[in-house]
Amino acid sequence: SKLMTLAITFRALKEGRITLDTPMHVSEHAWRTGGGPSGTAAMFAKLGSEFKVSELIRGIAVQSANDAAIILAEGLGKSEDKFAEMMTAEARALGLSKSTFGNATGLPHPKQLMTVREIAILARHLITTYPEYYGIFSERVFEFNNGNRTFKFGNRNPLLSMNIGADGLKTGFIKEAGYNLVG
Repeated sequence: SKLMTLAITFRALKEGRITLDTPMHVSEHAWRTGGGPSGTAAMFAKLGSEFKVSELIRGIAVQSANDAAIILAEGLGKSEDKFAEMMTAEARALGLSKSTFGNATGLPHPKQLMTVREIAILARHLITTYPEYYGIFSERVFEFNNGNRTFKFGNRNPLLSMNIGADGLKTGFIKEAGYNLVG
């Protein structure tokens, strides 16, 4: 699901609707649902602060940060629900007939569904359509300053440190599906 969030973000960048320096606001929903209080993967974005799109992209790609995904969703779609509709529409435009989205994070939601085949199609789309951003997926460390504290996150993809030529893409976990990796 976060790959689709990034696909929409990369398209917005390519179309010039945002830049890597565009600031995005941390809402209470993003902070509470995907941030520190959620107990899920987060960049610990401080409530009421702002982050550049480039930081949020890295937060998603390296740390798998749910707060970063929600912040981008709200910044691009005005609400996470509207962004989820955009995600499903983008899936259809890419020929993904089974994928549906209820949120930007991939956290459990009744509308959230992706097939392995369609995740592979989405991964190929990201690699071929947005090669200028592909290197982000292989970044081993993401470090940023959150006001009064610096955070340093290691990439969650265990294949990157095995020196086998792996260069991305995304890890995830939910109880229903278990651990997964798009590589």
